[in-house]
Amino acid sequence: MALTHINPGSMHHNPHFSQAILVEGGRLLFIGEQNGVDASGEIVAGGAAAQAAQAIEQVKLVLADVGADTSAVAKLTVYFARDVELDDIIGPAMQSWGPHPTAITVLQVHALGRAGALVGIEAVVNLPAIDAVDHELPSSVIG
Repeated sequence: MALTHINPGSMHHNPHFSQAILVEGGRLLFIGEQNGVDASGEIVAGGAAAQAAQAIEQVKLVLADVGADTSAVAKLTVYFARDVELDDIIGPAMQSWGPHPTAITVLQVHALGRAGALVGIEAVVNLPAIDAVDHELPSSVIG
């Protein structure tokens, strides 16, 4: 499996994202919108920044469950509520992401699907091909 970061020299460069990601080989995992919730499903306290940081942690938990980490993510989509400032969430969200810039789309929306949710994050992940996997998939993976 390989992710190639595409960042043409003639375009703006940002350390938090790549302009495009070429995915070669492997399988794709689509992580649905993750909100800033705790293990019981309750929205975390602390407003948009805390929710953004927790939503990233939720994505990382799903990645870990399938034996991956942020380096396998080809694309993130970040949704944030209309009354939230992007600068208030992007730093806290990316602080724990690590040194793996990815393609990213950021959308300010009227509202998210869950009452009280201010941030939602989705991911597209490149996983190794089935024959390249040297471990069992977790029990959470339904075959």
